[in-house]
Amino acid sequence: MMEFLKAVLFGIVEGITEWLPVSSTGHMILLNEFVKLDVSEEFWNMFLVVIQLGAILAVVLLYFKTIWPLEIYRHRKRTRIVWKKNVLDLWGKTLVACIPAAIVGVLLDDWLDEHLYNWLVVAIMLILVGVAFLIIETVNREKEPRVYELEELSYKDALLIGVFQLIAAVFPGTSRSGATILGGIMIGVSRTVAAQFTFILAIPVMAGASLLKLVKYGFHFTGWELGILLTGMVVAFAVSVIVIRFLMNYIRRHDFKVFGWYRIILGAAVIIYFGLLR
Repeated sequence: MMEFLKAVLFGIVEGITEWLPVSSTGHMILLNEFVKLDVSEEFWNMFLVVIQLGAILAVVLLYFKTIWPLEIYRHRKRTRIVWKKNVLDLWGKTLVACIPAAIVGVLLDDWLDEHLYNWLVVAIMLILVGVAFLIIETVNREKEPRVYELEELSYKDALLIGVFQLIAAVFPGTSRSGATILGGIMIGVSRTVAAQFTFILAIPVMAGASLLKLVKYGFHFTGWELGILLTGMVVAFAVSVIVIRFLMNYIRRHDFKVFGWYRIILGAAVIIYFGLLR
């Protein structure tokens, strides 16, 4: 029962931090330092990624009309299915943005797990990206975005955002959503569109990463392990629905500086705790 309660806690943290630009992987790694799941290292490495599938389903639910490419027309006794060109175009841009991180993920997945998934890298990236948020939000405060709608996003914009996502794929603690939103703001995309594209971009990225981890793990679950994984995913899904709605309402009236300060404070606290007190 205690392990299932821990899985609930991990699901809550995943659901909150996956979409806020504060690094879900970084928080999960740090949480595991204090609340360890009683599982094998192989299962933990898989759990850390696959729990994100629950968060993905929240995006699918909330943005279904935006991402579903088929439209059904019924007239009298006839039914006609039409492909929505704007949605197909959006998926094309999404796939283009996935290319950089996908290449690195496939080639360096095991090396990254072994060498970079630790508290020091997480702390450094929390601070660096936090500082970047403060600087970029200050510099861009008076600038007018050139992209206000998802349809206005170009393939070049999508690829550049994908390059920023690559940084998050390499360094835990960066925050995938934080990197892509920052990248979007820097190239002239509004906060709202940058966040929306980040959410949609998460679907193939996180689904692909989860599939890769599952294949490497081998699908050899015990009933207990499967229960732990599903518990975390279900909780992450429910919390993600709430957090995504909150974030979209928040950024319509506020910038991301508060998240920058949060990252800096948390990163400093991690260095003090693990570097000096532990």
